[in-house]
Parts: sequence; C-alpha cells; structure tokens
Amino acid sequence: MSANNGRKPQTAILEKELITDTDNLEAATTETSAKIEAPLADVVPQQEKDKEIAPKKKKPIGLIMAALGVGAIAAGGFSYHYWQYASTHQETDNATVTGNIHQVSSRIPGTVAQVLVNDNQLVQPGQVLVELDPRDYQSKVQQASAALENARGQAQAAQANIALSSETTTAKTNQAQGDVSGALAAISTAQAAVKEAQAGIPAAQAEVKLAQAGIPAAQAQVAQTNANLEKAQADYNRYTRLYQQGAIARQQLETAKAAYDVAVAQKNAATQGVQQAQARLASANVGVAKAQSVLAQAQEGVASAQAKLAASKGGLQQATAGGQDTTVKRSQYEAAKAAIAQAEASLKDAQLQLSYTQITAPSAGRVGNKNVEVGNRLQAGTPLMAIVDDQKWIVANFKETQLENMKPGEPVEIKLDAFPHHTFNGRVDSISPASGAEFALLPPDNATGNFTKIVQRIPVKIVFDQNSIQGYESRITPGMSAEVAVEVK
Repeated sequence: MSANNGRKPQTAILEKELITDTDNLEAATTETSAKIEAPLADVVPQQEKDKEIAPKKKKPIGLIMAALGVGAIAAGGFSYHYWQYASTHQETDNATVTGNIHQVSSRIPGTVAQVLVNDNQLVQPGQVLVELDPRDYQSKVQQASAALENARGQAQAAQANIALSSETTTAKTNQAQGDVSGALAAISTAQAAVKEAQAGIPAAQAEVKLAQAGIPAAQAQVAQTNANLEKAQADYNRYTRLYQQGAIARQQLETAKAAYDVAVAQKNAATQGVQQAQARLASANVGVAKAQSVLAQAQEGVASAQAKLAASKGGLQQATAGGQDTTVKRSQYEAAKAAIAQAEASLKDAQLQLSYTQITAPSAGRVGNKNVEVGNRLQAGTPLMAIVDDQKWIVANFKETQLENMKPGEPVEIKLDAFPHHTFNGRVDSISPASGAEFALLPPDNATGNFTKIVQRIPVKIVFDQNSIQGYESRITPGMSAEVAVEVK
C-alpha cells in the first residue's frame, strides 16, 4: 500500500478511542495495586521499617510494567485502526476548489455609459451588466438603412429600363421591317417605270407642250424642297449636338435623320422633276433622245429604290442591336439585386454591432473582479469582470502511487480549510488523462544524462454531494484549500 499524504480526517477519532482504552487500563492497574498493598498494613511496625524500601522498589516496577502493557495495547489498537483506515483510504491535502469562471469582455470598442452591477452581486443569464454609448453604432445603422433604400431604388430603375428598352426595340424592329418591305415595293415600282418609259417613247412627242408647262412648276417644287432640306438639315444638326450632350434619346436623333433623308430625297425628286420636264421638252424636240432620257431616269429610280432597301436593312440591324442593349440592362438589374443583398447584410451587421453595446451576463452567478467604471474607453476584448457560477468541484492532485485502486464513483470525504468543523461528502468524477507536469507551459524534459525519478501528481476531479453542501453553496468559492480522503476498494 502506498504512503498517505496530508492530514487524516479519522486520526482524531482513533486518538479518542485509544485514550479511552488507556484510562480503563490505568483504572484496572490501580485497583490491583490496592489489593496487593492491603495485607502489608498488618505487618509489625519494626518489620515495616526494615522492609520499607522493598515495597517501594516493587511498586514502580509494577506500575511500569502495567504502563508498558497499556501502551502496547494502545499502540496495537491504534496501529490496527490506522492500518485498517489506511488500507481503504487515499488522502491528500494538495487539493483546491475549482469552478466555472466566465470572463466578461466587450466585443466592440466604445465608451462606458452605465455600469448596472456591483461587486459580488448575484446576476441571471442575459442580465445587462454594462451599457456602452450607442450613438456611433446607431449612426452606422442609419447609414446602412439609407444604403439599402438606395440599392432598392436603383434596382427598380433598372427593372423599368428593361421594360422600356424592350418596347423600344420591338417598335424599331417593326419599323425597320416595314421600311424593308417598302423598299422592295419601290424597286418593283421603279422596274415597272422602266418598262413604261420604254413603252412611252412613241408618245413622248405628244407631251412636248405638257413638258414645257411643267418646267416652272418643277422649278417651284425644287425651291420648296430646298427650303425643306435646309430646315431638316438644321434640325438634324441640332439633334446631333443634343444627343452628344445626352439631352435626348437616340430615337429622336434617328427620327431627325430620317426627316433629313426624306428632305434630300424630295429635293432629288424635285430636281428630277425639273430634269424630267426638260427631258420631255428635249424629247419633244429631239424625239428619240427624250425617250432615251426617260428610260435613263427610270433606271435611276431603280437604283434609288435599291439604295433605300440597303438603308432599311441597316435600320433593321440597328433594331436588332437594341436587343443587346436590353440584355445589358438586364445585367444591370441583376447587379442592382446583388447590391441590395450586400446592403441588407451591412444593415444586419450594423444592427448586430449596436446590440453589442449592451454587455450581458453569459450565465447565472456572482460578479467578481469588476474593474470597469462609467467613462472608461474600452477596446474589443477588454476584460470587464468575471461571473462565477454555482458549479463547483474539487481538483485533488494525488501521487501516481495512490491511484492503483482509485476509480470514478468512489466516495470521498472533504474538509475545507474555511470550514474546519464540517465534513463534506463527494465522489470521484474522473481522473486526468495526463499529469500536471504534462500540461505545464514548459513540461520537464527527462531525456537528460542526470535524470532523477520524481513521483508525479495526477489531477483527480471530485464533485460535491449536493445534500452535504446545503447552506454552503454561496460560501464555497473557487480557490479554497481542501483535504480529501477517497475510500478505495
């Protein structure tokens, strides 16, 4: 059996039993001595003087023998009781009370506005302990809310642009397709005019007078178309500048361009009318030359119609390109939705930071080590106080030679230095998976040439019996010294 360490709680009981046995033995010895001395009183006084010394020599020997016997009996009883107790108990005074100590700190920087608890005060989970100045974080919440509203507005605008661009693209496509159809029809008309001009050569001479009368009218038409062309060109130039400045839509610029093209075409047509009238007059004078001139004019009409067809196809391509613009606007809308999600996350983060201005108790317990006052400027992680909860246990450091028969669940007698006249009960909860030295910041290195074997200490967790600490729950605190005795089997 390994040697025991520390004070033994049962020693006082054993000593009381041994004192009682000693008193009984001394009483018996005194009675025996009285019986031996009684007959000596009847001896002749002269003989008493002669034998005075002899009884005095025998009496101390008997008392010594009796005392030695009593001592032997007492020592035997004590040794028996001590052996019996030591064989079933392992003790140590290297034990302390331990508990859960929750450190309370600030998650955010700030200035302390209120301290709502005092030293050693009992608190409940979630109870507000300290309040920080919330104004900076309230401002951040407002900024995040404004950013969220702005992102939502941009998303709505992007969505509206998608619908508008889609409608505009559809209208332009329909218009361009109509222009293409008109240009094809104009080509057919121009080709028919060629045939008609070829057939009208014989009748060209009859139209001499009509052609002479039509020359002034054609010239007047040229003047009118010139005026229209100048106006259309001025409008087109003005719309071009406005479009470059971003003041009007492209549709308006294209409308002005179309009006300008029409004016050019009208001028060309008026000019051609003059030429036709002159051609008719020439044909009347020349005959066959006029017919050839009409035929050339009809062929020129075919070329003009073909040019219009090419322009219409270009407009159709532009309308098709408008569909790509719609795709770009859809991408902008998706980006706006992502901005909304980001703004919502920023708002939630700002609200969370604002909630951290109220520092609450992580668990029930009593306040300790409070070192915060109103007006303190805190940084994130600054320790403010500690909360010590009601869960307490004993950590006893036993020698490794004492653990042979120790198992979880075995009963334990506990003595606290703070309460020397009260014995608490408990049980072994668990045994540490490593010695205390292994968990040290700088564990010892035994791989040296001057190795010395040292008995190691193994921490053992001992929990209190709740019935035995009734009335002492608030008085037992972590850090108290303890002596424990484990009853092993």
